[in-house]
Amino acid sequence: MDFLANENFPLVSIKLLRDAGHTVASVIEDIPGAKDQDVLKRAHEEKRIVLTFDRDYGELIYKHKLLAPDGVVYFRFDPSTPEEPAKILLGIIKRTKTSLSGKFTVVERGRVRQRPIFKIR
Repeated sequence: MDFLANENFPLVSIKLLRDAGHTVASVIEDIPGAKDQDVLKRAHEEKRIVLTFDRDYGELIYKHKLLAPDGVVYFRFDPSTPEEPAKILLGIIKRTKTSLSGKFTVVERGRVRQRPIFKIR
């Protein structure tokens, strides 16, 4: 899958996802300090799924109707280790038939919720 890791997503998790065969662009490596709107625009243009711990993305997409990315995975917990987000995400991808594309996915420990993203073209 093609992801765009937000600035708050741990570099260790980015490496684990890359090692698992996923293409992961990283805000912290490419455009540190980028505004959320710019992250959404890039993810939309590159057809990437945003990985973030920032809850503002839901408001930007649903309330302010900004350009939507291919998907968003919002991790709604403080990771106990830098590897935890990647391990949980890889588990979701491997063990379930959950599609992340076209969805706003909220990941909590032991729970995953989704709602569709209606893209503005």
